Amino acid sequence: MWRRACSSKLTPSKFTNGQDESDKPVTAKTRLLVSRRMPPNVTARACSSYAATLNEADAPLGRDGLLNAAQGQAGLLVCASEKMDAELIAQLPDSVRIISTFSVGYEHIDVAAALARGIVVTNTPDVLTDATADITMLCLLGAARRANEALAMVREGRWVGWDSTMLLGTHVTGKRLGIFGMGRIGRAVARRARGFGMQIHYLNRTQLPDELAQGAVFHADLDTFLGVSEFLCINAPASPETVKFLNAETITRLPDKAVIVNTARGNLIDDEALISALNSGKIAAAGLDVFDGEPRLTPEYTSLPNVFALPHVGSATHETRDAMGYMCLDNLDAFFAGRACANALSSS
Repeated sequence: MWRRACSSKLTPSKFTNGQDESDKPVTAKTRLLVSRRMPPNVTARACSSYAATLNEADAPLGRDGLLNAAQGQAGLLVCASEKMDAELIAQLPDSVRIISTFSVGYEHIDVAAALARGIVVTNTPDVLTDATADITMLCLLGAARRANEALAMVREGRWVGWDSTMLLGTHVTGKRLGIFGMGRIGRAVARRARGFGMQIHYLNRTQLPDELAQGAVFHADLDTFLGVSEFLCINAPASPETVKFLNAETITRLPDKAVIVNTARGNLIDDEALISALNSGKIAAAGLDVFDGEPRLTPEYTSLPNVFALPHVGSATHETRDAMGYMCLDNLDAFFAGRACANALSSS
């Protein structure tokens, strides 16, 4: 059962605001919409601090459902599944004063449109860095060492014994790793990759100071960066400049039999181009945790043996998801207490 502090529970088809007569009146607490199911610890804190409306079904609300549920709410705690473009934000009720997104990325929210209406927007940087970097290395190793094929062989009972040429993969130690986007997560990936003896190269908007680069080689030129990237790890945010960064043209500049890893955003890859390169052998393998249009990913990814695919679980640890929820609530608490939000976003 939900804690009695929760003022309401919602499903996409029904919204209720009933409460036990012994409950504290909901008017004593600020009204908060929590658009998706949160980890239990986060839900408990939200219900303790706010008159929280919860989405019990955990199904994406959609535009109309979100607008309906937002009526009378002072704050919205949303996820990347809520696409809040300028049109939707213009229709939000005047009661909404802050949107706190349970994600580090915020391309699903038109921040400029929100700020123009006086609505603060916050995100959750830093807390998911290590968990995402761990998954990045899992994708890198899984792709390089043909883990998808190996798992299938064991589970389907096709493993008949040791063979000196069975499932030969790509050696990782000593190889050149190109990191596209050397932010917090990119640098965390570099730290892990050094433990495998990989040589780190990176392409970034700006060159990092030595204390952050830790010996990684900066490339200002795309061609030289791609040319050395035996492994290419995509860790950049989605933007007009980075969407479809990996496409038919950029793939041709990579070394033959390169390995691709993407744990950033699915739309940074041109799926048709990557699938073609995986089929032709130009690209040896790919380790992917994110997909364009997910969860409706391009079907060919599920049938290619040289794709190690995960269902967007980069931040999926108990510790990380709790920390993300707590950061959302910290921002909400600060805002409603009249303090500056540590993670307030600007329109730039």
